[in-house]
Amino acid sequence: MSPFKDLKLALEVLNQEGTYSEGDTVIGTLSFSLKSDTKVKSISVKAKGDANVHWTEGIGEDEETYSAHERYFKIKEYLVAKSPGGTVLPQGAHNINFTLKIPQGEMPSSFKGENGKIVYMVEAKISRSWRWPSSVTTEIKFVSKSFPSIHQAMHPLTGSVDKELGTFSKGQLQMTASVNRGVCFPGETLSAYARICNSSSKNVKPKFSLHRKIVYRVKKHTKTSDKVIFKMVGDPITPRSEVTVPCAVKIPVDAVYTLHNCQIISVEYYLKVYLDVSFAFDPEVVFPLLVVPSNLVHAQLNEEVGHI
Repeated sequence: MSPFKDLKLALEVLNQEGTYSEGDTVIGTLSFSLKSDTKVKSISVKAKGDANVHWTEGIGEDEETYSAHERYFKIKEYLVAKSPGGTVLPQGAHNINFTLKIPQGEMPSSFKGENGKIVYMVEAKISRSWRWPSSVTTEIKFVSKSFPSIHQAMHPLTGSVDKELGTFSKGQLQMTASVNRGVCFPGETLSAYARICNSSSKNVKPKFSLHRKIVYRVKKHTKTSDKVIFKMVGDPITPRSEVTVPCAVKIPVDAVYTLHNCQIISVEYYLKVYLDVSFAFDPEVVFPLLVVPSNLVHAQLNEEVGHI
């Protein structure tokens, strides 16, 4: 039975979101109590970041398993250093403070998905001779400072498509679509619209769908999940008419951030604006979107206002 009671790790909160990023210092306390004097070999604390993917395909003899791992950093400090004869800790309560500095460098944000995860954690371990070590871990929420092309994505995105109908109907469809920004944050609402000129003989229905695409990679093998996380269907547009359809695109509050700087997991978002045409290929316009922390969007907006 372990003599270490109430073994806990407590970390100081650096910001309102409780997140950590590259270059931050993790400040914490390891606490425990001892009913009697106890000899230890060492007490250490470490922080590390790892990405893992895993999935299987096929069944029986044809089953294949794919897995991959990436390590971003591992740092370790001794709170009680190793010594030849060990160190005796006195009976009573113990609170040991520590600091661990996360390295600089581009690292991906925390992520958990069906076939992979990116996890950052702090672990403390108490080692004794001829005994199993006592340990405690706590996970930290890591948010990368590296997101691509936020400045360029702050501007409106516009695209157009034309389609000539034939076989089952005649005429032409024209659509111009736009979204107010190519970058957003979880919980935000973007403004989009589609201007449709229906010069055909058919009813068409405008649709807006927000997709989250996750790709897991193991060498040349990939496993992809493409999920619609928001959808809006407009009213049918009658033949020989021109209509502008607005759409408030709601980004889910729990949307994970765009993930572009991990070799084995990526997360992308795109908004698809299209016309549902029966018995024909749907004309569509697709906009890539970046989902990033709200403070990055607000900082960029403030910077642009300051330049006006």
